[in-house]
Amino acid sequence: MTTFDFFELGDFSLAGGATVPDAKLAYRTLGTLNAAKDNAILFPTFLAAPPEALDVWIGEGRPLDPTKYFIILPGHFGLSPSTSPENTAAPFERGAFPAVHISDDVIAQHRLVTEKFGISELQLILGWSVGSLQIWEWAVRFAPMVKRLASIAGSPRPRPWTKLWLRYAVEEQITSDPAWQGGFYPSIESVQAGLRRVGRVTAITAPTTGFYREGEELWRPLGFSSDGDVVSRLFEGLFIGQDPNGVIAQARKAALADPAHGGELADALGGITAKTLVAGFTGDFLFPPEESRRAAALVPGAKYQEIPSSYGHLATFALSEQDVKNVDQLLRDLLSD
Repeated sequence: MTTFDFFELGDFSLAGGATVPDAKLAYRTLGTLNAAKDNAILFPTFLAAPPEALDVWIGEGRPLDPTKYFIILPGHFGLSPSTSPENTAAPFERGAFPAVHISDDVIAQHRLVTEKFGISELQLILGWSVGSLQIWEWAVRFAPMVKRLASIAGSPRPRPWTKLWLRYAVEEQITSDPAWQGGFYPSIESVQAGLRRVGRVTAITAPTTGFYREGEELWRPLGFSSDGDVVSRLFEGLFIGQDPNGVIAQARKAALADPAHGGELADALGGITAKTLVAGFTGDFLFPPEESRRAAALVPGAKYQEIPSSYGHLATFALSEQDVKNVDQLLRDLLSD
């Protein structure tokens, strides 16, 4: 079982106006912070995924090498064991949990990095999907601290289609469950039908068109026995056991992500000083490559790379050896100077 450390935030003021008492941010670290404190990498996680889901991208001899770098894997609000609906006391418990924003996550992570570890510069921040939404906020809000940025299968803010997906494929699959009761359900298990629906809708909206195609069946090399098996074990498995309120809190804040905070995105991204890599995967419906390309064009000196992939957004899970090689090479190049 994965163990976490916790950074105590005290009474934490959220962007929406509420102040959550005794807030905390769960995190893991891999590697050792050097004496100069200049070998740190920040790698936030994505929707409904604990930080250990990112371990597949970390390893000795690889770009994210814990023998060379101090890699910080923070959680985010709405994802237990960080402050979430299921572990917050009244009056903010369960269905009364206040709205959280990507900026709340980033401010908490910044405090962790600076107050806990005394780090003043990050060699790299990188993230996939909802993790990417966090690092764009980081690069705008705390530009002087960020030396390099890698946004992979993500963008500064979700496109309208993705916002609708977060609402209808995730949020409303849960809130339409008869056991939902305004977020005051008797147990996580009682809303299992809603969570399973999230997994099933994800199964038909997140993969590439060839994932189930007869003759291609990209799920087969992954060890599944049938298309029904992959839906149950992979996609439903992502959400079963998650706190439904927490999943909704994460989906809502992802939909609201905007590092420009209502202003012009070009102005916000134009102030990024990090050496920036933006990578998109062909066949990614949630964060299409064209969205990533548009974002890269707004960042001074940014490099955009489109990666041919059979798995699209599912490349997040390192399902393909070639996807892993491609991402590792891009990160290796980014970290080389």
